[in-house]
Amino acid sequence: MMDAIRRKISKTGAAAVLAATLLACVALATARLAGQTSTAPTPKAAKSMPRTPDGHPDLQGTWNFATATPLQRPKEFAGREVLTAEEAAKLEERAVRDQFVDQPPPPGDPGAYNRFWFDSGTKVVATHRTSLIVDPPDGKLPALTPEAVARQKARTATSDLAHNPEDLGPWDRCILGFNAGPPIIPYVYNNILELYQTHDQLVILTEMVHDARVVPLDGRPHLPPQVRQWKGDSRGHWEGDTLVIDTTHFRVEGTGTLALSRPGVPGPMDGNLHLVERLTRVGADSLQYSFTVDDRTVWTQPWTALVTMTKTK
Repeated sequence: MMDAIRRKISKTGAAAVLAATLLACVALATARLAGQTSTAPTPKAAKSMPRTPDGHPDLQGTWNFATATPLQRPKEFAGREVLTAEEAAKLEERAVRDQFVDQPPPPGDPGAYNRFWFDSGTKVVATHRTSLIVDPPDGKLPALTPEAVARQKARTATSDLAHNPEDLGPWDRCILGFNAGPPIIPYVYNNILELYQTHDQLVILTEMVHDARVVPLDGRPHLPPQVRQWKGDSRGHWEGDTLVIDTTHFRVEGTGTLALSRPGVPGPMDGNLHLVERLTRVGADSLQYSFTVDDRTVWTQPWTALVTMTKTK
């Protein structure tokens, strides 16, 4: 009798071990999948902040997003996410020197704007990160797909000849783009935006090309798929104290911010871009803006950047 009980307990224990093992495998697989998702660190909203009559954080105001922190991590900081206090001070000192002291152009170059017109920022981001890109972890843009590389070469050839204005990108013609977004990426000047907020809408007015984007917050669906727009079709919703903006329906030419042949451009955008932006007020005068770019016909994986904005008024 006792032998039968022992055998039964043994079988039950084995089953329990097997079940536990399976659960552990599932948990591990889930963790790995979660690790592949391109998102910025979840910010903590300010405990005390102004709110609108409907209870949501008040994001309104004029915000400056100029920074000395580059989009991609420089080689000198490879493998490191955060600057030391000394490194941050040196970068800011260099930014002041480069921004306010004119240098002669290279031989044969007639030059362009002098430094009076530039306002690219003299402070690193508050987090002291070595790059605005937070994912992939190396702080670099993912590799382009073979399709994107071929398209980039073809468009560059057309742009170099430029028989017609349409052969140039929208940023080259000052139609839209630069840092006006979407997404909003710090540039050499005009790094200012204003936010206007109601219960049903958020308006993002940028200093660059005086561009305004109206984001409905009333739950309406996206436009029909055949309708394509320069700035895409944005829809916003609240997740706690964070405003999430989902944008699709871009034109094939790209957004102007992520477009063809712009200096330092991240890649040759197309109409398949899916952009998710997040705005969180993390202090009385501080706003965290993050965005995730997902376009599998351009990049081999999504990528995410995080920008700190400072309230000016």
